[in-house]
Amino acid sequence: MSGFLAFTQASPVDPNLGLVLRVLPALVVILLAAAVCGRLATMVMQPRVVGEMVAGVLLGPTLLGAVFPGAQEALFPADVRPILYVLSTIGLTLYMFLVGAGMDHSVRTPGETRRAMALAASGILPSLVLGSALGFLLWDRLSRPDVGRVEFALFLGGALSLTAFPMLARILYERGLENTRVGRITLVAASIDDAVAWCLLAVLSAVHLGTGGGDALRTIGLAVVFTAVMLGAVAPLLRPLGRQVERTGRLGANVVYVIVLVPLTAGWITDWIGVYSVFGGFVAGLAMPREPAFRQALHSRMMDVVSTLLLPVFFAFSGLNTHLGGITGGSMLLVLVAILLTGFCGKYFGCALSTRALGFGWRESWAVGAIMNARGLMILIFINIGLAQGLITQEVFAMLVLVAVLTTAGALPLYKLAMPERHERASIQEPAGIGETEHGREAAPVSG
Repeated sequence: MSGFLAFTQASPVDPNLGLVLRVLPALVVILLAAAVCGRLATMVMQPRVVGEMVAGVLLGPTLLGAVFPGAQEALFPADVRPILYVLSTIGLTLYMFLVGAGMDHSVRTPGETRRAMALAASGILPSLVLGSALGFLLWDRLSRPDVGRVEFALFLGGALSLTAFPMLARILYERGLENTRVGRITLVAASIDDAVAWCLLAVLSAVHLGTGGGDALRTIGLAVVFTAVMLGAVAPLLRPLGRQVERTGRLGANVVYVIVLVPLTAGWITDWIGVYSVFGGFVAGLAMPREPAFRQALHSRMMDVVSTLLLPVFFAFSGLNTHLGGITGGSMLLVLVAILLTGFCGKYFGCALSTRALGFGWRESWAVGAIMNARGLMILIFINIGLAQGLITQEVFAMLVLVAVLTTAGALPLYKLAMPERHERASIQEPAGIGETEHGREAAPVSG
């Protein structure tokens, strides 16, 4: 082990080569940890993404840094972490681009957009209200002295209102559910939930840092303009690419250049606006051509590389910033349980009851509540920003990390409890409109 560490810390004459010799071992370890933990996750009936998230946390101070601090410092020195950050940002942006591009725009049920908006509201409001109320009560105990009661309460409520959009998308893709009526409305609703939460964070950051509400309004306004331009102006310009791929059956070199440039440019713009680049990537995906041949060629060309190489880097980088040593004592554990229950109940029951009111069956409704309740690394990104800007303490950060892990790990078991395999297969095979009356309400199921 000491020989390996000495090798990673060697300094060749060429500084660029030295950096490569430090980055590559880090990538090897990240991919090995993701592969092993992902496999273990599937063995206990969890999606691979949960194992990859845990692998990222274990590579951080929680395990590797606590047991082998010298090894962690050698694998992830200060000059390597910016490289990992860039790779992780590119990976997440491209992954969400593929999610947006893979959504089947042609398969719509009546009122689907309205349902997605209603589901998004039910995913935000209960969690935001309950979380803010709890934060208001716990402000004296948990907050930094320079953070106001309302600021702290809204931050906690905003964090609990998040849905792990990338994780939810990956769970749906792994199970082939992305184009079912449940999959489509949950993807759209989750994207709205996260966008609203990021806008809330922009407002809180502007107030806390003293820049005023004008910057927050500018961020929201520019994000709306960006979305309108992408879907209204850029999307028509990209349609010839879809027709070309439909004729040839493959992605040519020129098409690939355009495909890669669009999401990276979109992510850069949304980062500049003040909204995380993941939303730029997703909107860029929505602007892609809708031809089935194009979507199939795009996913077969890019998805494996992005999900296998770049996403684990994102998980690892987030794990390097995750410290779980801030939770000590019985009273703090009680606070953790209160935050966990508040976040779980607000999202799970809010989304499930709303989905049922929109005309879905009870099984589908509880399934939606389960997968919308996964928070994953979106909340980790959210709270990392809050910690860096001094909005929360290390103890609150640690509690919300555990909320992220536990709600995400519980999402798939609760989903499977609501939707056994035979019901899931039926939902995948169900054509658009089946199971609904002309008013969009669920019709009585056919026996057998």
